[in-house]
Amino acid sequence: MEDMNQLVTYVRSIARKYDLWSAHDCIVVAVSGGPDSVALLHALHHIASEPDSSLRLVCAHVNHGFRGAESDAEAEFVRETAGRLGIPFELGNYDVPAFIDETGMSLQTAAREKRYEFLHSVADQYRASAIALAHHGDDQAETVMLRLLRGTGMTGLAGMRIKRREKNVELIRPLLRIYKTDLIRVCHNCGLAYVTDSSNLSNKYARNAVRLDVLPFLGQYNGQLAESLSRLAEVAGEEDDYMHQAAEEAYARLARSSGGGIAFSARDFGRLHVALQRRLIKLILNYLPLNAVDLDFLKVEVIRERVLQDIPSNWSLDLGGGLQCIREYDEVTILPENADKVKLEYTYRLEKVPARLPIPETGRELRFTLRPLGAQSGESDWKASGNDEALFDADKINYPLIIRSRQPGDVMKVMGLNGSKKVKDIFIDQKIPPSIRWAIPVITDATGRILWLPGVRRSSHAAVGSHTSSILRVQIT
Repeated sequence: MEDMNQLVTYVRSIARKYDLWSAHDCIVVAVSGGPDSVALLHALHHIASEPDSSLRLVCAHVNHGFRGAESDAEAEFVRETAGRLGIPFELGNYDVPAFIDETGMSLQTAAREKRYEFLHSVADQYRASAIALAHHGDDQAETVMLRLLRGTGMTGLAGMRIKRREKNVELIRPLLRIYKTDLIRVCHNCGLAYVTDSSNLSNKYARNAVRLDVLPFLGQYNGQLAESLSRLAEVAGEEDDYMHQAAEEAYARLARSSGGGIAFSARDFGRLHVALQRRLIKLILNYLPLNAVDLDFLKVEVIRERVLQDIPSNWSLDLGGGLQCIREYDEVTILPENADKVKLEYTYRLEKVPARLPIPETGRELRFTLRPLGAQSGESDWKASGNDEALFDADKINYPLIIRSRQPGDVMKVMGLNGSKKVKDIFIDQKIPPSIRWAIPVITDATGRILWLPGVRRSSHAAVGSHTSSILRVQIT
């Protein structure tokens, strides 16, 4: 790339390909004063100055307060450059060293935090649709190498994106596939002045060390290393987008809201490809409102492997950050720790029927009705229509009925069994998830005999038979 016309043509083609802006948009251009941002500002100015263009530009510069007079001179240079082009200029002055002392952030993290905070504030002020950043192919190569050295997955390998939405504006990087030598050549050939940041020559910062030491060393083995890393980022980004789309589709099929969290079937989860399993877990964790979990590979892998184990079938796992993962038979739920419902104890007395009894502690209601059996009634009239109702011989019921929460040691004489069985064991046999057992009321007669566990099992007491003259019908809704 030799001149501004070539750069403008390239930027315009990238804008069309990735839909970086539309007619009448306002773009905040982040300009440090270096050759990359100066070239970007002039290229966008050329495009905005075309007769049929309605694009509006704002030039924004941040003085981080690191280098005293040098930083002030850079800010004045960018102000003058914007003035010559007739572009509005906004300056953000920050005492980043003081911010570092206050927050404990690293220098580069703190500078980035304040820089983006300012750029977003300018975008809000001008109602801009995008913030244009001058990152180029060498920056991309450094980013990918940094992430490789620190450990990363496919999303990290994708590096920076040409277009990414953040806080209701698009972050756009039109120069991401151009290299710095090209941008310096354009500046030289067009007579565009720029400044050089002296801090870029110090290798005490990780990114600078990668730029000055790591990449040149590895470049001995690959003369096109920056280009190779940038191509890797491009391919990884496209494959990452595809995997994210597949994870969204899997989420739509498998996941559902449950008790303040997100639940899915362990069996269905096990049928997914391992790569999609990891993606689904990360997606669920990202969707949860209280998520403060560090989404590293080991954390996701612990969840994935636990879900795939069939024994034990009931367990809980503290994920940190206020989240927990619970498995109850086939159902796995990831939820905030405070999402569990309070398990209240309750007792209600029912002196007579028919009656309706709301149980606010469980959000359910019991309905009691009486129905006489005539001479023409057959065995079909003796059977309940489903698990949500039970039929009893009304003449064998001792009132008042007691409706209460479950108690330790509860036993029930089960229909079809000789003897009694612990209610806890009944729940286990029926695979009732532990988290909802408390919400199942226990209905007893006046002597304390358990008659029914609604929706689960009825006892052998007061069975309906050929001599029954009246049926007590109990329903739970």
